[in-house]
Amino acid sequence: MRLLLDENVPIPLHRVLSTFILTHEIVHLLELQGWSGTRDEYLYPQAAAEGFHVVLTNDGRQMQRPREVAAIAASGVHRIEYPHKHRGLAGMGIAIATVAAGLPSALTMLEEADGQRLITLRGVDPTAASRLHVVDPKVSPPKFWFTAL
Repeated sequence: MRLLLDENVPIPLHRVLSTFILTHEIVHLLELQGWSGTRDEYLYPQAAAEGFHVVLTNDGRQMQRPREVAAIAASGVHRIEYPHKHRGLAGMGIAIATVAAGLPSALTMLEEADGQRLITLRGVDPTAASRLHVVDPKVSPPKFWFTAL
């Protein structure tokens, strides 16, 4: 399958995906001459005409805009969204984790699909409570923990 990464997909994410997903062609929109700044209502028909099967985007509002929804539907191109709004290193980590964990299964599903699909990858929860397990050995010592007498 040919996968087009939308302009809003960070370049580092493209590098990660290209390193691990070797059975599909992955192209970032910014690599295509003249595609930068293409409005979404024109992007999907253009992607279909160029032989792309999937567009990966971080634009969560796309499906709320009637002209864009109509363009996506008419194109027949699969749409995969990974919503997140976090910035900096944590945001990049969340984007990479979300897409790297979900995209292989999504692509396998799309290969077997009998028609167009719209997929939203579920994000990783960035809160410390969900991402970290912290043990204070003074309060709750692990089994075999040495304690001074």
